Amino acid sequence: MEGPMKDSETPKRQGARTRAVHAGIRRSGYGEVSEALFLTQGFVYDSAEQAEQRFLKAGDDEFVYARYGNPTVRMFEERIAALEGAEDGFATASGMAAVNGALMSMLKAGDHVVSSRALFGSCLYILEEVLTRFGVEVSFVDGTDLGAWRAAIRPGTRAVFLESIANPTLEVIDLPAVAELARGVGATVIVDNVFATPVFSRALEQGADVVVYSATKHIDGQGRALGGVILGTRDFVRKTVEPYLKHTGGAMSPFNAWVMLKGLETMDLRVRAQAETAQALAEALEGDPRLARVLYPGLPSHPQHAVAARLMERGGTVLSVDVAGGQAAAFRFLNALDVVTISNNLGDAKSIATHPATTTHQRLPDDQKAALGITPGLVRLSVGLEDPADLLADLRAGLAAV
Repeated sequence: MEGPMKDSETPKRQGARTRAVHAGIRRSGYGEVSEALFLTQGFVYDSAEQAEQRFLKAGDDEFVYARYGNPTVRMFEERIAALEGAEDGFATASGMAAVNGALMSMLKAGDHVVSSRALFGSCLYILEEVLTRFGVEVSFVDGTDLGAWRAAIRPGTRAVFLESIANPTLEVIDLPAVAELARGVGATVIVDNVFATPVFSRALEQGADVVVYSATKHIDGQGRALGGVILGTRDFVRKTVEPYLKHTGGAMSPFNAWVMLKGLETMDLRVRAQAETAQALAEALEGDPRLARVLYPGLPSHPQHAVAARLMERGGTVLSVDVAGGQAAAFRFLNALDVVTISNNLGDAKSIATHPATTTHQRLPDDQKAALGITPGLVRLSVGLEDPADLLADLRAGLAAV
């Protein structure tokens, strides 16, 4: 049987949907249509000399150990990199492994990082607890305040970290403006782009140096597997990220990479349908007297609506509602839902409701929650693929229980 055959590099002129289906394919000698799943820990060499050479420098289609690389994982890395417009990518075991790997691989004691304050709870933990434990100085700012970024970024700042759309309050950061400030001092701009999705955001074109995704969310899109990816220049991915991750063990499993490859094929269709429904739901719910506020970047009432309209094609798949009456009212709302599932994931085909103050952000002190806008009544809604009319009826039934 002949060895693996790699399709020629997908031209950038091809559309996103084409790249999401075809980029990075490696076919075995059998010529399979669906990508092959290589469930193997190691690889066989024809000779001791070949093994020596491969450990010295493995080629594009040469692998030594699954923690270092795998054909199925490499297909996923090349496909998402082609979709994002990045030179390369490194797939990780989870989204948080991607955030941790992107930061820890490049920072050392004495370095300075500036980060937006509104972040997912685990991202805050890495910045507040892990990095500072190893001597990295971290300054937090209001991500929507360019003056605050300007005051915090200084000569010698090593990195800037932000969520392009904050979790769960959906603040939208003016990435090009922040990136320009960071470039002025030579800082690396690292963007967690999960809420914006690879469909609606072009973070690298807008000034990001490094983009991280939790592939667990929209890329899988069906709640099946964990995964993450770090995207950037080939030098950053292979010379900075890869040595750190291959030795610390944060690599993606081949099976999960295969699931993510299949998810990428339908991601564009799924995310566009979900965002369309999210917009309709936000418009229908805004002004309901049982809600103190409805947060969605696609609404003109959103504080950063103009920024979102400039940077993103749509407002995304997630909206947040603040139920009047606090936690007790929010719990009554959640417990009355039938179609929408109570869970803590997002980007799924199933609509999911989350109470951040008691789940994803529960470890934060009350004053920090208040500063971030995570009120006792806040509910995050990840919109799925159900019939929009059914979702609206379900949400209204939940509000009737308030």
